[in-house]
Amino acid sequence: MEWDLGFTGVGVLIGMSLGFGLLAQLLAGRGTTRWMWLIGAGTFFVIGLLISEVGFGWATEKDLQPNYDGLSFDETLLAIFPSVGVVIAARWMIRRRNRDAPSDSRTASPAARPTSLH
Repeated sequence: MEWDLGFTGVGVLIGMSLGFGLLAQLLAGRGTTRWMWLIGAGTFFVIGLLISEVGFGWATEKDLQPNYDGLSFDETLLAIFPSVGVVIAARWMIRRRNRDAPSDSRTASPAARPTSLH
């Protein structure tokens, strides 16, 4: 197998990955981690690279259009589906862990809780 991805192709893939990561962060909402963009972008980058270079690395530029410096653009967009699955699973696990973790108000002793001054 020959990896023919050039600097322009890597740049386009990084741009696509960052765009997906930002959307993942926005759509994940509150109650997750502030690093959801990195989970989404990293997943999209790795899966997009595998799809472009391993899955469609056999094809020539004439077979796959558009092709940006070795990056099969349209085929790389297929990385959206598994990446969405990873982001949804990460969101679910993070929210579940946060829900199950004891909060400070539930574990504090009654003497340590503030009282109201009505």
